[in-house]
Amino acid sequence: MKLEKFSIGTGDRFSHQGEAQLRAIIKANSKGVNISPVWNKSNREHIYVHSKPEDVRKEADSAAQNLNFTGKYFVDADHINLNTVGPFVASADFFTLDVASFIGKQSSEEEVNRFLSSCKKYLGKLSIPGMSMPLQITEDLLRNIARKFLAATQQAADIYTFLKNEKGVGNFVTEVSMDEVESPQTPVEMLFILKMLADKGVPAQAIAPKFTGRFNKGVDYVGDLTQFEKEFEEDVLVIDFAVKEFGLPEELKLSVHSGSDKFSIYPIMAKIIRKYDKGLHLKTAGTTWLEEVIGLAVAGGEALALAKKIYAGSYNRKDELCAPYADVIDIDSTKLPSVEEVNRWSSEKFANTLRHIPGHPDYNSNFRQLIHVAYKVAAELENEYTDALKQYADIIGSCVEENIYDRHLKRLFNL
Repeated sequence: MKLEKFSIGTGDRFSHQGEAQLRAIIKANSKGVNISPVWNKSNREHIYVHSKPEDVRKEADSAAQNLNFTGKYFVDADHINLNTVGPFVASADFFTLDVASFIGKQSSEEEVNRFLSSCKKYLGKLSIPGMSMPLQITEDLLRNIARKFLAATQQAADIYTFLKNEKGVGNFVTEVSMDEVESPQTPVEMLFILKMLADKGVPAQAIAPKFTGRFNKGVDYVGDLTQFEKEFEEDVLVIDFAVKEFGLPEELKLSVHSGSDKFSIYPIMAKIIRKYDKGLHLKTAGTTWLEEVIGLAVAGGEALALAKKIYAGSYNRKDELCAPYADVIDIDSTKLPSVEEVNRWSSEKFANTLRHIPGHPDYNSNFRQLIHVAYKVAAELENEYTDALKQYADIIGSCVEENIYDRHLKRLFNL
């Protein structure tokens, strides 16, 4: 099973927007690009909204059937580990192996030395085609990389082996994720991480590193754009080298997690993947949930009241809701509107404050980030929320489709 050159993760917390998401992708594909949808959902999200992995499979299959979509599509067991992978085995065909928590875990000196011995040919100056300067590879550098990443790559191998035994070789796509950590991986670290994965027999088709800068949920990239461009380009070149040098799958490509709404880096990524004719996986999730709330606001009346109720619930539980996302949100509480103020807002004011339109006078990234983590509040409303999704499906679906196509795919693929 091979991942297409371009793919987008279309997370959908409540499993009601599959068709709207797919309509956006079909629209993009009609312009000459071939993008595969990957419906992703994590174990944490399933717990919060009381759903099951098979619900995502049903949503994906239903959307594809109803819209007569004949292209490749996948269902991603997102950010799983050995403790959580089991329930996803039957329904998923794309597995994001999250090994970030194993970075820095101790490996035996025997393992470290064995890895060093396998890397002797790379000591000194290592030229990567396309990079202006050679990489300087020393034994100390390799030892530090081994001590930092061998345990994480072994965890990836352990999960892959479990899946291989359960599903069979070639029956699923493997992605390795190391993004939810504090420090970014450098291109030289990426190179030897890929060697470790190859050595351990993990046929990764996507790798999600931690990049320089902040990839906060649902808002734009915060960081040095010049540095990001340099790192992203070097990572692309390193992957190309690693595929040839280590025998990794030729489909292997960069995966950008928390990738929705990072509008300032889309032109950079678009330029580089076009320059080298390389693929990309962009993972989104919360941006569709945010469009559901925007759609409720736009609908007005009882739907707007429900959107305000969700904000009130999140405002009063900010610390609890933000805690699991502490590394990927930055909320200035002094810039959050009070519940009383929001209760006075019109449909237009609420939607414009939440909708990600950079430069709009009403847009408030703090408000948006808090709503982003508030899907747990909506889940606790149970039928009150999901019934509203059904009642206002046309309005919400239009918001979801517009967001994925106009604000994401058009920017990323120059459509």
